[in-house]
Amino acid sequence: SGNDNSEALPESIPSAPGTLPHFMEEPDDAYIIKSNPIVLRCKAMPAMQIFFKCNGEWVHQNEHVSEESMDEATGLKVREVFINVTRQQVEDFHGPEDYWCQCVAWSHLGTSKSRKASVRIAYLRKNFEQDPQGKEVPIEGMIVLHCRPPEGVPAAEVEWLKNEEPIDSNLDENIDTRADHNLIIRQARLSDSGNYTCMAANIVAKRRSMSATVVVYVNGGWSSWTEWSNCNARCGRGWQKRSRTCTNPAPLNGGAFCEGMSVQKITCTSLCPVDGNWEVWSEWSVCSPECEHLRVRECIAPPPRNGGKYCEGLSQESENCTEGLCIQDKKPLHEIKSQNIETASDIALYSGLGAAVIAVAVLVVGVTLYRRSQSEYGVDVIDSSALTGGFQTFNFKTVRQGNSLLLNSSMQPDLTVSRTYSGPICLQDPIDKELMTESSLFNPLSDIKVKVQSSFMVSLGVTERAEYHGKAHSGTFPHGNNRAFGTIQARNKAAYIQNLSAISTRSELKTTAIFGHLGGRLVIPNTGVSLLIPHGAIPEESSWEIYLAITQKESSLQPEGTEVLLGPEVTCGPSDLSVSTPFALTIPHCAEVNPEHWNIHLKKRTQQGKWEEVMSVEEETTSCYCLLDPYACHILLNSFGTYALIGEPISDCAVRQLKVAVFGCLSCNSLDYNLRVYCMDNTPCAFQEVVSDERLQGGQLLEEPKLLHFKGNTFSLQISVLDIPPFLWRIKPFTACQEVPFSRLWSSSQQPLHCAFSLERYTPATTQLSCKICVRQVKGHEQILQIQTSILENERETITFFSHEDSNFPAQMGPKAFKIPYSIRQRICATFDTPNAKGKDWQMLAQKNSINRNLSYFATQSSPSAVILDLWEARHQHDGDLDSLACALEEIGRTHSKISDITETEIEEPDFNYSRQNGL
Repeated sequence: SGNDNSEALPESIPSAPGTLPHFMEEPDDAYIIKSNPIVLRCKAMPAMQIFFKCNGEWVHQNEHVSEESMDEATGLKVREVFINVTRQQVEDFHGPEDYWCQCVAWSHLGTSKSRKASVRIAYLRKNFEQDPQGKEVPIEGMIVLHCRPPEGVPAAEVEWLKNEEPIDSNLDENIDTRADHNLIIRQARLSDSGNYTCMAANIVAKRRSMSATVVVYVNGGWSSWTEWSNCNARCGRGWQKRSRTCTNPAPLNGGAFCEGMSVQKITCTSLCPVDGNWEVWSEWSVCSPECEHLRVRECIAPPPRNGGKYCEGLSQESENCTEGLCIQDKKPLHEIKSQNIETASDIALYSGLGAAVIAVAVLVVGVTLYRRSQSEYGVDVIDSSALTGGFQTFNFKTVRQGNSLLLNSSMQPDLTVSRTYSGPICLQDPIDKELMTESSLFNPLSDIKVKVQSSFMVSLGVTERAEYHGKAHSGTFPHGNNRAFGTIQARNKAAYIQNLSAISTRSELKTTAIFGHLGGRLVIPNTGVSLLIPHGAIPEESSWEIYLAITQKESSLQPEGTEVLLGPEVTCGPSDLSVSTPFALTIPHCAEVNPEHWNIHLKKRTQQGKWEEVMSVEEETTSCYCLLDPYACHILLNSFGTYALIGEPISDCAVRQLKVAVFGCLSCNSLDYNLRVYCMDNTPCAFQEVVSDERLQGGQLLEEPKLLHFKGNTFSLQISVLDIPPFLWRIKPFTACQEVPFSRLWSSSQQPLHCAFSLERYTPATTQLSCKICVRQVKGHEQILQIQTSILENERETITFFSHEDSNFPAQMGPKAFKIPYSIRQRICATFDTPNAKGKDWQMLAQKNSINRNLSYFATQSSPSAVILDLWEARHQHDGDLDSLACALEEIGRTHSKISDITETEIEEPDFNYSRQNGL
């Protein structure tokens, strides 16, 4: 506090002895608001003089305003001094510190210095350094709203508003506003939903942040299941159901609806009531002394069961056994005479009956021989109602020699074998069709006898499933193959048998390629089956030979109960390899997707040959992912193997989609034309198998195939030929309509259904055929195919078999296999894999691509966005609709680059260094 000799003091400095000055008031820190100057004051006692020093320099004496007074208590002199500091002075000062001022007071003893008071220009910027962000949080979740106020001097104080009302954290223990301007709500309540605003203020101004909308939502929860309902069928097979509601709690404020089914259905069987029926009466008892005899019967044929009615009528009957002449000890005289008369009349009666029986037998034999000699087709019509049409089953036997359908005439049938067939004339294998292509099928056959049991229009001569027992000559035809016997006469036998052997041994479609770190795509052409190996799934500097195959022979998978196979059995391998990133396997299916009607599972074959369930399509799991599109299932997997899709119908409304196709060709008899109608699963691989077999036979597709919705309601399928030109064509009798039982089409182990019809021209000049093929399920869907074709191959219009010509590209390696260029893909992943407070992350990307289920699977992946894009690639392998993906990204608002504008060159040769150059 002594005098600073290095400083220049004002003139007239007091030097008389006394006490040092004591500051009664020192200058305070001050802020200049706008252009208003501030006043610094200083008061000391005893003080002879007081001067201000600012930034190390004395303020001129003229700028001081001084007041002097006397302290009454001590009698010492009190001096008070004021100075003004303007905004200009502060702005003109450029030093390492803030603008400061200090006052120095003198007394007789010496000088004293006050504290330094800083002078700063006050301000508050307009923009917040961080605005609070809106949130959607589950109830009882934590809410944290961040707020960083604008820069200002002095520092701004922060206050929170909810719906424009101040929040007082002292009144609500659940809310804390003390932590670095942030608002923390420890456990969210429904009442916490609202618009939150951060208010910042200092001595200059107030600022408002952007409002943040907080939504506290409640995810729905299932109530308990109700009790199972009663079986809806009083008798036989039906169903019963139970239900639950999404009310425990009900979803609120956009909360997720309950996942899973609200209704469960199971099949049930109710025992049918059986009414009782009487057995036949017993023999009459011996005549009793009372001249009566008895007979009895019981209600046991059958006895009433399951609530059925008891037999109506009496169980015991009695009558007089002497016609009223009841004499116990002696017979009446007229009894002896009547016995002689009765004996004579009985002889006459029996003689007449014998003669009548003989006459009827002779008549039946004569009529039978006559009709057999006159029959053009070797058919005995037992029931005249067969001529009226209708659909019923039929039986036929192989009973005669000389079968023209055998490959070698030396192969005679074993006449001791009699085999009865019941069902429609439809073949079970698409290769079993040569049998129906020759006019000889419908010529009189000496070895076929058909009994029409009822009014069914029957195709004659179809003995494809008959078994002929005899010694086959070596080289006659492939072992185990009884197909296509009828066409051997018209073709080179050796060449045809060679082709037939190749067809019979073909058991799978397969494609193979070598892939590296860049990944690629493997496709079995025209089957809908494909495999996508993502970039990076295979380690760097490694190459794997990967194959993809479809099993064409009957699947080893035996469905349990009501389960059916919905698509091909697909194998990818080698099975001992595992990838670091999930690959996408696409398998077509034939189910009409509806979780109310189908329960669809993915199954895998173990190394022991057994099948085990991998997952249900609706199941939440992190081991794999199934995305069910209307016609295909895209599966994300980490291990290779053999997979198949299984469907369990849970109601009669379950629909299996069948493709109906009609092929035709001329037979060896130039007047005959054969129509072959196929009903197969609506999958590309099933259709390809039929097309391949028809190509071998020279068959031509006559009309665009149509889709038939075949319901699981146990009703059969009817196929008929309609509107045949009457004076140009005729169809063989009893062959215009055929019926197929439900189980033949619904069973998953069967081959495509094949029904054949043979038409005959009246003259070779007829070269055009027009008719209709009607395919309908009883009490179900119906499709009509309009046939309008030339039967001459060179005049027939070709119908395209497949819409996607991918046969030229069974395998694509590296960048060309993907629709999204790698550089763009990297930018998308870098953007969406990063969490964002507004929810604009990979979950939003999944939602915009219609991926709304089992998101926990993607959460376990190192790059969820990359896996989502792999799934997009699998779903869009044919269309490559980049515009839709670009629109989805723009809707999210995280990118404005339009992917579809990328040139063809960039798509084919993407710049793999782009992401690094741009810091992504």
